[in-house]
Parts: sequence; structure tokens; C-alpha cells
Amino acid sequence: MSTNHTFTVFTCTYNRAHTLHRVWESLQMQTFRSFEWLIFDNGSTDQTADLVARWARDSSFPIRYLSWANNTGYQNAINEGVAAARGELFVMLDSDDRCLPQALERFHALWHGIPEQKRERFAGVTVLCEDQYGNLAGTRFPRDRLVSDALELEYRYKVKGEKWGFIRTDILREHPFPRVEHHVMPHVVWHRIARRYQTLFVNEVLRIYYQDDTGDAAQLTAVPPGHNALGKLLGHQAILDNNMDWFATAPIALCRAAVQYIRYSRHAGRGAMQQAWELRGRAGRALCWALQPAGLLLYLLDLGRHSRRAIAAGREEVDYHSLPGDP
Repeated sequence: MSTNHTFTVFTCTYNRAHTLHRVWESLQMQTFRSFEWLIFDNGSTDQTADLVARWARDSSFPIRYLSWANNTGYQNAINEGVAAARGELFVMLDSDDRCLPQALERFHALWHGIPEQKRERFAGVTVLCEDQYGNLAGTRFPRDRLVSDALELEYRYKVKGEKWGFIRTDILREHPFPRVEHHVMPHVVWHRIARRYQTLFVNEVLRIYYQDDTGDAAQLTAVPPGHNALGKLLGHQAILDNNMDWFATAPIALCRAAVQYIRYSRHAGRGAMQQAWELRGRAGRALCWALQPAGLLLYLLDLGRHSRRAIAAGREEVDYHSLPGDP
């Protein structure tokens, strides 16, 4: 597909008509104008479609709206967005966040600040975020204008928290997310890209990350601990299959991945033998065997917590139906 714009700003949304205006307002204020806004509606049942149609009629920049009848998962929506993108560079901006007016202009300047003969080796640029109260989200990069990759950033520099940036659209097309029904952790793709390309990391805040009190946390605590077990185990399996060469630098991170792999494998009905068999490398298998007790313990604790929640929910139901005056 030909590129008609420098940037595709991609927003995946699901019943976020009440917050999507933040993205719209941010894009209206951009000082760099070679971009399109590609919205993927992942099965919304609110007024999102009407809202976007109204904005598109008056917009000074292209707005394209794609939709599916049912929520098929964030990673599948990204694949569709990447396939449809008409921008050279792909920016993901969440449906409840904002970016600063100069964000795309700064991205463009930083990207073209990389010498053209070296740019082919780069996947993109990543910057910092702050929350709606002006607090830095996560940690800074160890130095400004750091040339590195997602693996080194995580394992060597231990950088944490929300970050934001863009990736070349052609690279994302080469490295799609697994097309599965369950959610897969995004590092499955970011780590693959990190093996082949560098990223420019810049200590500059360009995105405002909203941490709204929408009740999501309460909903998450009600989710069974084995929810999306297959997607989670595949994410940790990818770490054990591909990143064991980082064990000397980040042993705790790799051990944690092994424990979580065992935990969610148990939730998915996979015993120790199958867990080891599914791993490709000897180092990952050895770590999996060594940490079986820890992973099994977490799995048993999950079962205990789930049982207590079920009992508590049953008591609340009994109490509700026993209220005085009820028929």
C-alpha cells in the first residue's frame, strides 16, 4: 500500500465515546499536519460511530473509521490498522489519552535527525509520558538520545512504566501480532523487532497518559486468575524461547517469566512435561524444571483466591435475598 502521509495515528476504541474527544482535540492542535487518524472500533455499542462521523465531516485532516461487530482483541485490531495504514510511520494513541500539540512535529524532527544512511537500521522513536496531573509515568531513560532496543531497555537498564512513540509501518507489517482470539502480551512483537532494529529513546514528554477512575480496577479484581491463561503463557513462553541469552544480565526477570509460564500453563491444563516440551531451548526448559515448585505454588494460591471470592459472592447473594421486607 502506498504511503500518502508521514504518520498514521491509530486509535483502537471500545465504548470510549466519553473519552475519545481527547484524541480528537489533540490532533486538531497538531503543528505538523501530514497525518491521518485511523480509528478502529472494536465492537462498541455506544455513540462512537456517530461521534466520529460528525468529526469527519468538519475535520481538516483525514479520518478513517474501521469497525468490527464484536470485540476481537487489541492485537488483532492493530494488525488490521497496520494493514490499512497510509502513513510511513505508525503512532498508537489510546482512546482515552492526549498528546501535546508539538508531538508529531517533534517525532518528525527526531526521526529526520537520524542520518539518512543509518535510518534503515532504526524501527522508530520512543519518548516519555506523564499523567493528567503532570507526574512522570515510569522512569526516564538512562540518558537522552539513547540508541538501544526494547530488550536492552528492559533487561539492562530496567526502565519501567508507560512510554510512547512510533514504529515504521513496514516493520510492523513484517512482524504482525499472532492472530489468535486471546490477548497476547505486546512484548511478543516488540522483542522480535528489537532483535533486528534499534530505537532512538528521548527523555521528552509528548503524551498525557490518563489514569481514570472508571472502575476498571474493581473489574480486574473480579476476573478469575486463570482468565486468558493461554495468551499469558504464550507471552512468557516467547521470553523463555527467545531471551535466555539475557539471563546473566537479568536473571530475576527471566526467572519471573518462567514462574509465570508455569502458573498460566497450569491454568491452561498443561502439566510439567508438556510445559517443558513446548519450550524450544534447553536453557528455558532447565529453568522451567527448576522453578516448578514456585509456579505450582502461585497456581494453587490462585485457586484459593478464586474459591474465596466465589464463597464471598455467594454470601452477598444470600444476604441480598434475605433483606427484611423482601418477598
